[in-house]
Amino acid sequence: MRLDSIKVTIFAVMLGAVTLTSTVRAQEADPLADLVEAWMASPHGDYHSRSFTYWNKDGEVPVECAACHSQPGFIDFLGADGSAPDKVDRPAAINAPIGCASCHNAAAHALESVRFPSGVSVDGLDGSAVCTVCHQGRQSGDAVVAATRSLGEDAVSADLSFLNIHYGVAAAVMHGSQVRGGYQYPNRDYAGRFQHVPSANSCVSCHEPHTTRVETDGCMTCHRGVETIRDIRTRHADFDGDGDTAEGIHSEIAGLHARLYKAIQAYAAEVAGTPIGYASGSFPYFFVDTDADGQISPEEAVFPNRYQNWTPRLLKAAYNYQVAAKDPGGFVHNPAYLLQLLHDSLENLSERVDVDMSALKRP
Repeated sequence: MRLDSIKVTIFAVMLGAVTLTSTVRAQEADPLADLVEAWMASPHGDYHSRSFTYWNKDGEVPVECAACHSQPGFIDFLGADGSAPDKVDRPAAINAPIGCASCHNAAAHALESVRFPSGVSVDGLDGSAVCTVCHQGRQSGDAVVAATRSLGEDAVSADLSFLNIHYGVAAAVMHGSQVRGGYQYPNRDYAGRFQHVPSANSCVSCHEPHTTRVETDGCMTCHRGVETIRDIRTRHADFDGDGDTAEGIHSEIAGLHARLYKAIQAYAAEVAGTPIGYASGSFPYFFVDTDADGQISPEEAVFPNRYQNWTPRLLKAAYNYQVAAKDPGGFVHNPAYLLQLLHDSLENLSERVDVDMSALKRP
């Protein structure tokens, strides 16, 4: 073979190797690109979300909010930036969603224990630890106890205001009485940490970590004969008193939640002396129902019209109503705990307003 032919052959082989290497690298890069795309479409990566834009007008996210509403704040909380862990040292950047660096660092990987607003620390959280930091709420039932301790149960007090557990409180609900996320009435037993099957007993075993979507295929493997996860139930008593024990546990919680709202409205009007209403997307959620039509209009859902005729009994029930409202996945996270909180709140209100408890079963 002539020398120039050999050179051409070698070049062709080298070119083929380069092309093959480039193809492999492109293929290897695809999974990462898919993860980034999935993250950007998730709530944690939404640059337009109010969770990350609310403080734009201020130019920074304040210390008390930074851990969960800015990636630099979360890294600061973990101590992954060299600062002391378990606290945020400085305001954080705006428009900085929770991204790759939040969870993919040595401090996040080592995190095993998280302290809840009640002061209780939960250990052994493994892959659920970083999720728990921001999905535990910012209040506990202990705060309700402290606010109402020295007051008459049905006395309107100017010292009271609504206590909001915050948003996305799955971890507080999941751990139940262990962390006292809800207001727990005296002399009643409450469900502790909801222990699911080992393959579905952590945040990341049910939620895809990057999209946060629930992987429902595994649910249907065990819970057969249902169309959606909302149809699942393993407890068969009639908890909401509607006579239907075939509906999913989600419907039982929703039914009891709706009954509690009606009782809250009745108590506010008859005992506290001022009609009340709830607006799910407007802080501080409970407002004066100025026209007593049972609804809160946009004009009524404004801060100056916030409800202020709180009694201890009313505050306890409203707090638990909000706990259930702010964990829409609570029917999976810890259905027994939510049913107990709602049942006991309704039962307590029934001491002062007409509530038929005869058909309601407490888990």
